[in-house]
Amino acid sequence: MTVERAAFITFHACPLAAPGQGKSGGMNVYVRQLAAALGEKGMRIDIFTREHAGVSNHIETIGPNVRVVHLKAGAPDAHLGDLYAHLPEFLSELNSFREAEGLEYGAVHSHYWLSAWVGQELAKAAGAPHVVTFHTLGHIKMQSRAGEIEPEERTQVEAEVMASADRIVAFSPHEKDAMVRLYQAAPEKVSLVPCGVDLSVFRPLDQKSVRARLGLNGEKILLYVGRVEPLKGLDLLVETAAQMDSEEKVRMMVVGADANGDKEMDRVKQLAKERDLDKQIEFVGQVDHSELPLYYNAADVCVVPSYYESFGLVALESMACGTPVVATRVGGLPTIVHHGRTGYLKSWRCPEAFANSVEMIISSDGLQQSMGEAARRRAEGMGWDNVAGIMWDEYAVLTGNTPHDDNET
Repeated sequence: MTVERAAFITFHACPLAAPGQGKSGGMNVYVRQLAAALGEKGMRIDIFTREHAGVSNHIETIGPNVRVVHLKAGAPDAHLGDLYAHLPEFLSELNSFREAEGLEYGAVHSHYWLSAWVGQELAKAAGAPHVVTFHTLGHIKMQSRAGEIEPEERTQVEAEVMASADRIVAFSPHEKDAMVRLYQAAPEKVSLVPCGVDLSVFRPLDQKSVRARLGLNGEKILLYVGRVEPLKGLDLLVETAAQMDSEEKVRMMVVGADANGDKEMDRVKQLAKERDLDKQIEFVGQVDHSELPLYYNAADVCVVPSYYESFGLVALESMACGTPVVATRVGGLPTIVHHGRTGYLKSWRCPEAFANSVEMIISSDGLQQSMGEAARRRAEGMGWDNVAGIMWDEYAVLTGNTPHDDNET
């Protein structure tokens, strides 16, 4: 026997929300894709998230054995910073739903610190092991960039949950080390389980055809994908382009929306104007997740200039499409990008160094091709099917059951 049903708690991040808009991003993709992959393997997954603006169905089935359940917790349009006070309401709604349907869960898997508070209480009530993936950590965020402020409750809850959880999932050795060093987490409770990528969606396409579809010409394209917020360091992309003296015509494409209104977008646009690059940068805005492969394939280089990335899903998606990555050497990015083989990692936020690495790639068709091929090979070992198998085994071990076997009937 193995775990047959699991509850996913993703309190503030609905897996149905489109990534790249507001606070929706890699975590939304992770939760949905991991649940879908587990569902395909036969595990039943209920994803609990808060009711928010635009919800049409209280319960929505999103694939074999997977459904999303929206529960009331504060006003639907409540700000993220105000949600902590509504955790007890959400927990009460969840327990009522579970009892009404007579549900028993073999594991509870929480995502993010807000969800972790709920998850630890649900796990106690359900008599199930509690697994938590934090995705980002408050202490690291505040250390990564001056001016980053997190609620006082966040680091306290993170520490409490790390002490009480049955298993903590870390994306990289860097994250595991931070958990042990900053939160005194027990090393034996922390498992390294990478993020994944949908290899059937994110795959190499003919660049010429893709560019024609997007209405692009023959210029070299630097791509940024993600939320437009200070922590993502988009200004470094602009400064990098300003330092480039390549003979090739370069165009920057920014795919994603501002996380907090238009404040950061306006700042980046003003910077581009000051560097006389406003005609070379295109703010595409949010695009459907299924359309992202077009942009990755159209690009010559994907730039990930973040101050902090717990994993770096954008880098992995780009690599799966065969596009080299130039990224900051932070968080989990060194576990994805192999420096000198699938792209370049930069230890300092130095525009000159970034520009040098970008120019090396775009000036050599041979290097770009070899890096792209190596990037795809690297990504092929990180498909969601593999990740789901590892996670199922984590659940099974915690419940004293045997690891999952795809050949089981």
